[in-house]
Amino acid sequence: MPSRRSFLGQAASFAAFPQSDKKIRLAIVGGGFGATFHFHEHPNCSVAAVADLYPERRNRLRDHYKCDSVYHSMEDMLAKRRDLDAVAIFSGAPDHVKHVQYCMERGLHVCCAVPAAMSLEEAGRLRAVKEKTGLRYMMAESSYYRQAAIHARNLYRQGAFGAIAYSEVEYYHDFNIEDRLNKKPSLWFHPDGAHSWRQGLPPMHYPTHSLGFVVGVTRERIATVSCQGLEERAKAARIPTNVYQNPFFNEFAVMKTNKGHLVRHNEFRQIAAPEMERAQWYGEKASLLMAKPGIHGDIWQDRFGKPRPANVPEFWNSDLLPPAMRHNSGHGGSAAFISAEFIQCLLENREPTVNVYEALAMTVPGIVAHQSALKGGELMKVPSFDRA
Repeated sequence: MPSRRSFLGQAASFAAFPQSDKKIRLAIVGGGFGATFHFHEHPNCSVAAVADLYPERRNRLRDHYKCDSVYHSMEDMLAKRRDLDAVAIFSGAPDHVKHVQYCMERGLHVCCAVPAAMSLEEAGRLRAVKEKTGLRYMMAESSYYRQAAIHARNLYRQGAFGAIAYSEVEYYHDFNIEDRLNKKPSLWFHPDGAHSWRQGLPPMHYPTHSLGFVVGVTRERIATVSCQGLEERAKAARIPTNVYQNPFFNEFAVMKTNKGHLVRHNEFRQIAAPEMERAQWYGEKASLLMAKPGIHGDIWQDRFGKPRPANVPEFWNSDLLPPAMRHNSGHGGSAAFISAEFIQCLLENREPTVNVYEALAMTVPGIVAHQSALKGGELMKVPSFDRA
């Protein structure tokens, strides 16, 4: 099993972390995805307030986090609660940068759902507000903490792959357009029946579940991209709320990293496939192939050997997490790790693993990829938002 130190990079195990009586007073915004995390299980976290625009989601937050300090909006909550240390934001993607900026300008650290930004302008604003305030920003990217990704990161750091010359990364999530046309309850709609931000969203504007497998394993940056979209204007025209003017339900990109390595990246939203976030890493010495749901297990392939089971450890069942958090959790075991890492980085006064620079490296290539698709696959450079 790879060393625990190689996983987090800061500590050998939870038991080795500096012990503290400090409690991080955390607020949660967004009772959909936001009610699937485990911040309250960390011994140094107190979920002090929760907020959502919809009553049923507020109730879900209250029940999940056992928190009776409930507010109808983030703005109302922050106006009344001046005792908070941090906010975990799980609002709609178009509001992420606006909400992060609102919180940071009030002196609060932020953990935010993906993607980090929706445009290059927003990416610049996000980096600027983080650097101006000096506060902690973490993107809650599940791929970074999927068990196979942790395993791949450890193996890469140990040199087991050699250089990873080629990666295949993909996120398949079928949004059935018939649900939209028949107004069936789904991710197309908010609880009150209003259309959600997902209607018409360019698939490559939600790239982080895929690119987390590249940036989160090798820390390479995507330098160039050429993207094609499956153009389905007839279906797109049937979505009158497509504010993005996006003709593509499925997008496919070929990317090259700053080290000259290749990436094939699929983002499909109208496809007969199981929902999955998946990667295959092909190295000079060996390769690792994540399992397809229900088809086969993870595979490890030495260059001159035969394929064999990868035997990916259950990292969540170890002292990498506080005892109360050592259980499986959503999105491939990632939810407990995301929760623990955000609280731990605040206790240790350090940057989180998926900080603003890593988050933008996972987000910006998708924004540029969609621009490429609109231009028929034109090869485009991806701007860097790393620290100057």
